[in-house]
Amino acid sequence: MDIQYLLFLQDFRNSIDNALTPFMEGVSMFAVTYLILFPVYYYWNRNKKDGLYALVAYYFCMVITPLVKLTACVYRPWIRDSRIVPAGKAIVTATGYSFPSGHTTTAVPLAGGMVVNTWKNPRLRVASVLFAAFIVLTMFSRNYLGVHTPQDVCVGFGVSVLSLFFTAKLFRYLDAHPEKENRLLLAGFVFCCLALVYITLKPYPMDYTAGGKLLVDPQKMMNDGYGDTGKMMGFIIARFVEKTWIRFEAAGSGTGRRLLCILGLVLMVLLKKFFSPVMVHTFGSHWGKLFFSIIYTFYYIALFPIVLKMYDK
Repeated sequence: MDIQYLLFLQDFRNSIDNALTPFMEGVSMFAVTYLILFPVYYYWNRNKKDGLYALVAYYFCMVITPLVKLTACVYRPWIRDSRIVPAGKAIVTATGYSFPSGHTTTAVPLAGGMVVNTWKNPRLRVASVLFAAFIVLTMFSRNYLGVHTPQDVCVGFGVSVLSLFFTAKLFRYLDAHPEKENRLLLAGFVFCCLALVYITLKPYPMDYTAGGKLLVDPQKMMNDGYGDTGKMMGFIIARFVEKTWIRFEAAGSGTGRRLLCILGLVLMVLLKKFFSPVMVHTFGSHWGKLFFSIIYTFYYIALFPIVLKMYDK
């Protein structure tokens, strides 16, 4: 059934000469590159706790997704059925294992968290609807491009919804027991370390094509696992530093502060585009991605808030 659905979408793509393919590729790219800027801006300049809600749900997904993906080791649709031909450049960007969809477990917690945040304000409910629509569009784009089955995106959606629910419960618990946060941060850091050990040492399928090439190189898949786990590790470090010594306030006002935050977002984009390759070149794919994720997350959770606090003074 899942392959037949992808073949149906593939026939539709071909019938319209791939007219929608660039748009769908743009949706997928936006989800994993720029969507995070919205909750970060919310964290910086509107409501610190609400911004953290979307971000923490995202970090939970970033830890869970590689564990599930590198345990299940489900091959991509075109490996499972040669009739599937991914659209555009999707076959280049969608490498490795398929289940669950990483784009889904990125878009749903980030955009879903913003749905919850913006729905609280009647003036922002249009934005809430747009974020919800973007979730649906991102999930559909992964099927449309032929890189994920419906099961991949549905399970990714389920993991993300559970993460949003668990994060809401966790925040309510910490509101009642703030003294427990450091212990939870430490436990989370230990869990991340154990996750890295697991994805490094576990066995992986070593299936080859007729030409003697690996269908999926486990080392390349571990790269993403290291990078994603590093996001949670970076948050844990940054959150401890921020709440202990920085303690900035997000309730800023004025055009100057908003422009400063926009500048900070531009720096985020540049940091990811130019500094990430440097880290990978210097430390290798595994550790380079891990260290970059830690630095990148530390930047927007703890480092730039120092600039905001100085500006407010």
